[in-house]
Amino acid sequence: MPVLLRSDSELAAPIRCVLSDVDGVMTDGKIIYDSSGAESKQFNVRDGLGIKRWIGAGLEFGIVTARSSEAVRRRGEELTIGHIFQGVKNKLECVQSLAKSIGCELNEVCYIGDDLPDLLPMRSVGLAVAPADAARDVRDAANWILSKNGGDGAVRELLERLLRAKSLWNVGSNA
Repeated sequence: MPVLLRSDSELAAPIRCVLSDVDGVMTDGKIIYDSSGAESKQFNVRDGLGIKRWIGAGLEFGIVTARSSEAVRRRGEELTIGHIFQGVKNKLECVQSLAKSIGCELNEVCYIGDDLPDLLPMRSVGLAVAPADAARDVRDAANWILSKNGGDGAVRELLERLLRAKSLWNVGSNA
């Protein structure tokens, strides 16, 4: 049976909410501890602009991560991300609950993840996305596999692709 390929605009049309893992998606997946035990993460500034543009277009963006980090809280606050869930044990339940709370059906949600804990939410949303360097099983489950690695602009690539497909990418605006 032939696989029916859908265009970016067809896949993007219903998407109103993007949910992202952090380690391996918004970062390169490395966890760094300094000599006092404090954790640090490195975020890509271009991802930040993509998130600001997505939110600025009146769409929802959220973080769903199994780990907890002050760096994630701070980055989310800087970007005015309204939905930040850290220390999540069951990502699927979190995604389902968030979608319901904001009035979205799961087919209106895009989830970007890079490793095995992301598979269940990816399999239940309208658009599943993986960075180029995601685990094999995650790439196999994705509708889109990005050209960028996690922490190297993968979130920006995703959001720009969605906004362009929705004709909402305006290069002349500031945010």
